[in-house]
Amino acid sequence: MKHWIFFWALLFSLTQHAISQIPQLSEKSQISLLTCAKGDDLITSFGHTAIRVQDSTLGIDVVYNYGTFDFNRPNFILNFVKGRLIYSLSRSPFDRFLFAYEMERRWMKEQILNLNLEEKNKFFAFLENNYLPQNRDYLYDPLLNNCSSIVGDILKQLYGDEIVFDGSYLDKKFTFRELVRQNLATNSWSSFGIDVAFGSVVDRKATVKEHTFLPYYAMKQLSNTTKNGKPLVQRERTILDYDEFDANSFFPLSPLFWFTLLLLFTATITYLDYKHGSRSRWLDFSLLFITGFIGLVLALIWFGADHTSTPKNYNLLWAFPLNLAVAFIYIFQRKLPDWFFKYLWMAIGLIGLTLLVWIFNIQSFSPLLILILLTLAVRYVFLIKFAKV
Repeated sequence: MKHWIFFWALLFSLTQHAISQIPQLSEKSQISLLTCAKGDDLITSFGHTAIRVQDSTLGIDVVYNYGTFDFNRPNFILNFVKGRLIYSLSRSPFDRFLFAYEMERRWMKEQILNLNLEEKNKFFAFLENNYLPQNRDYLYDPLLNNCSSIVGDILKQLYGDEIVFDGSYLDKKFTFRELVRQNLATNSWSSFGIDVAFGSVVDRKATVKEHTFLPYYAMKQLSNTTKNGKPLVQRERTILDYDEFDANSFFPLSPLFWFTLLLLFTATITYLDYKHGSRSRWLDFSLLFITGFIGLVLALIWFGADHTSTPKNYNLLWAFPLNLAVAFIYIFQRKLPDWFFKYLWMAIGLIGLTLLVWIFNIQSFSPLLILILLTLAVRYVFLIKFAKV
């Protein structure tokens, strides 16, 4: 027992020693928030937020970045699927941080905080303590705990009720889904995939503070935040002045193109099947298998993962997991079994229920889903008709 007491005492002593070695900032020091423009891929399409500490007297100019993750971390993919993704606080010279955004031609803006010397040193000590190996990792949540939203948490932790977030700059409060959609093209695979993966829990209005999971909103919020009744931001400036990235999608690669093609293809095959009194098993198997597989994945990330954004997902109504089993039963049956007719009626009913969930704003779905629902409905109705023959 004594050796454990000695171990923890030694660890505490070393930690305290490390904190005590943090240099004291001078009167020329500044602490600021850096907001970086969005990029051209999914990871960068929401922008980025980091914290800069500079002191010309001490020769300090570093960036603290809470948006760092490591693909080589053990079980990275598995933890991502489970909703247990670990992000870390990293620290790098400002020049190196700046260079990356210059290369990508993404704008960068800086908001210098109105803090006195004691408050700056308190902030600096907090960041340095967070950067210690035992403190730098945190459980990432894309909507509730990321590199952007964590800034408000830090301010509240350091200065408490002195910090007041004024939300009057918001014309309206958006849902989490609406906020995500603001940064993605509707006719994109990333937008469609996120809409399918998100459950109805993201269709609630975000609070003023919760809007700040997006860097652009965090930047606006900081400009509308006071400390002891005075503006928190002392000065704003543009470090890199590039145009906002404008995504140009290639329509033949877009989901709208492919879902329209799928609907037309299914309608054509269904018409030919009707004319020739046949049924294309491979088409029915594919539709049942794919929708069932999607449903299985959605069920797993709802019930078997820790994601805060995937529960209560009513996409399971059209992407019914049982379709996966039915697909294999169906493909090997030369004659449709009696229960299959009732199953198809249930499937059509679930499509109708999906529309009701959408109409009554229980959950919002991607507009592209209409094409998929029509595709499934066309085939299900034909099979019901075929089953009667």
